[in-house]
Formats: sequence, C-alpha cells, structure tokens
Amino acid sequence: MKDHLGRPLVAVTGIGMVTPLGWGVERSWQRLLAGESGIRRIGRFPTAQLRTTIAGTVDLPEETEGGSTAISSPERVERMAAFAIAEAVAEAGLGAEGDFPGVLMLGMPPVEHEWPQRFALARAAGSGRYVDQVRAATGHRDLYETFLFGGVGERLAARFGTKGAPISMTTACATGATAIQTAVEAIQRGETDAAIAVGADGSVQPEALIRFSLLSALSARNEDPTAAARPFEKTRDGFVMSEGAAALVLESLASARARGAAVIGLVAGCGERADSFHRTRSNPDGAAIIGAIRNALSDAGVAPADVGYVNGHGTGTPENDKMEAFGMRAVFGEAPPPISSIKSMIGHTLSAAGAIEAAASLLSIRDQVLPPTINHVEPDPSITLDVVPNVKRQVSGLRHVLSNSFGFGGQNVCLLLSAAPEA
Repeated sequence: MKDHLGRPLVAVTGIGMVTPLGWGVERSWQRLLAGESGIRRIGRFPTAQLRTTIAGTVDLPEETEGGSTAISSPERVERMAAFAIAEAVAEAGLGAEGDFPGVLMLGMPPVEHEWPQRFALARAAGSGRYVDQVRAATGHRDLYETFLFGGVGERLAARFGTKGAPISMTTACATGATAIQTAVEAIQRGETDAAIAVGADGSVQPEALIRFSLLSALSARNEDPTAAARPFEKTRDGFVMSEGAAALVLESLASARARGAAVIGLVAGCGERADSFHRTRSNPDGAAIIGAIRNALSDAGVAPADVGYVNGHGTGTPENDKMEAFGMRAVFGEAPPPISSIKSMIGHTLSAAGAIEAAASLLSIRDQVLPPTINHVEPDPSITLDVVPNVKRQVSGLRHVLSNSFGFGGQNVCLLLSAAPEA
C-alpha cells in the first residue's frame, strides 16, 4: 500500500460539501450533473451602485432572501466548514463523535473587520478616527475572537476533537487544494494516519465584491445571472464571486483497509509551483502553471496519457482561461483530455474552490461521469479543448483526474485524484 516513491498511499474515505446549489454532497453533485446554476442576484446587502450585482451565495438557515444580516465572513466560513466536516466524518465513520484521530488542515480567506463592525465601532466612539475606534473596541473579546484568523480552526478542532494544533492557511484561489496537499504530505511523512482537509469561503460581502470589481475580475452580466459564468467561452467577461465549503477525510490506505472503510479514491499526487510575476496575473510564459501540472503527475507517477479528465480552474476571466488552455497543450500535447469547469454553475468559491473541485473530481471517478461546462454558447477559437459543453458526459474506465487551482499572486496547486486499487 505504498506509492512509487515508497510513501503511504493516501485514501479519501469521506466527503462533505456546501455550495450555492445546496447543503450536502449529493444535492450539489446531482445539480452539477444536471447543469443547474446557483448564481443569482445578491440579496443580503444593497447593490444599487455596484458594477456587479450577482454572486453564488449560500444562505445560512436563519437567513431569508432580501433580509439584512450582520453575519460576518469568518462566521460563515465556520458554519459551512463545520457542516462539511460533519458530513465527511460521518461518511468516513472514523472516530467517535468529537474525537477525530488526526489533524485539521483548514484553508480559509484572510479576515478583517467588515463594514458593519467598523460602523458600529465608529458609532460607539462617536468618531471615525481609527484611534477612537480602537478605544471603543477595548474589552470586546468576542470581536477579537471572531476576526482572529486562527480562531476558526481552533473552534473547529475543539468541536471535532482533532489532534495536535489545527493549521490554518491561505494561498488565494489555491487555498482549498493547499489544505489537501498539506494533509496528504503529513500522512505521507508518517506524522499522522488521518487528517481532515477543508476549504471554506464566505466572502460575498460588499468590500470584497468591490475590491474584485476594481480589479476588473468580475463578470458584469447582471441581467441574466445563471448565464454569467462562461469559462472557456468566447464572450466570457470575468468570474462570478461565490462561497461554499468542502471537506475530505484523508487517511493512509493501510489504515482505511485495516478498519474496513469504504475508499472513495486516492489523492495520488500533489504539485505546486509559484511565480512572482504579478499580484493577480499569471506569467505569460506559463511556466508556473505548466510546472504545477507536471509536478502533480510526477508526484503521482502518472503519465499525461493516463489522465482521463481535468477538472479545470476555469474561472471565466479572459486571461486565466487562455493560460490554462496554454498549459494543457504544453503538458498533454495535441490530444489533451476533456476539461470542464464547475465554476460555470457555482461560480468561483475562492478559498473553497480547490477543495470543492477535488471533491467533484473524486465523484467523477466514483460515478464515471464528467460534469459539464454550461453557458458554452460560442467557442473561443484560441481555446481548442474539449470543454464538455453544456451537458454531462458518461464515461468508462476513468481512473485518473487532474484538478487545477491557479491563484492570484502565482500560487498554483494541482492535485491528481485516482481510483483506489483493488483490495
């Protein structure tokens, strides 16, 4: 039960998921395969003066469409991550409730006080000056704990009884994949037999939306939200901001088999490569993207010809999709495997994207089906790839799937997901 480098094979025995299409793995997965979109008009805050007024929001149970709310991004991250972890742990059947026998790796966005908290402090201080707001915040331990970056992981670790110190990390759009990679490497080094890897993001709030809009990164196709996300398509005009979470229970294959667990698949390889070209753009030579893909294949001991499908990063921005297609051609040559982007249906879930898409890759292997890239109306002649346009595709013999995550700042992580070997 070792890989080609003599390391323990790392199995996935549980998956949990929250997306704009629903709470729970099977609800989201079936709606993805049906080509449904979870993109809609934003209702949780006013958008009248904003360039982009659509997103893939996830409503918490107490929220209603159009109602105002003071629920912050880190609170949303914690709520969605907790749901995804609970679902994954239940499927894995690993450990008693609140006593998980391994570590927690949490990928989440950077956090800071948001406008509702700032306005509340300004009112309490009677001033908009920063120094006065600091005085007004004195003694508000709840405010400190809510917006402490490591606090979410600490509370999740306490709830699920994970071992050791939880690790919280952020690597832009590659964050969810980084959390998985970090957990995999801990198991491969023999530091733990099991781990929970989760990526979660709840950043659909005014300031984050405005910042991405100022970068000209967001689609402004507000008149038809469900048709706005158009990865790899000629008329694409940016990504659609979204939120969600996914968790994987990972353990050594030997440990999973010893306890009779059902194995969903393997995380067979992880590849990363960074560049320092620009804060948001990829280096036009594509070296980091190409290198990350090749590193994942090499780490897994899998040849390019053996990859049957790629779950693409596919954001729908003009440059990113072009660079991903360039990387695909460089690695796979004239016969690349099919690639599709589930961001066409759920938008870009940012810190959660790498985890959600790794989960979808495993489900593709499990069910032998490729989710579609919807809204593919007019092919881009510069992207000559099979993007599984508009309709899912049933396949057979699918054993290896590549999941790409390319983040701002040149932070790139690719995961190679594989079918489990015969027992």
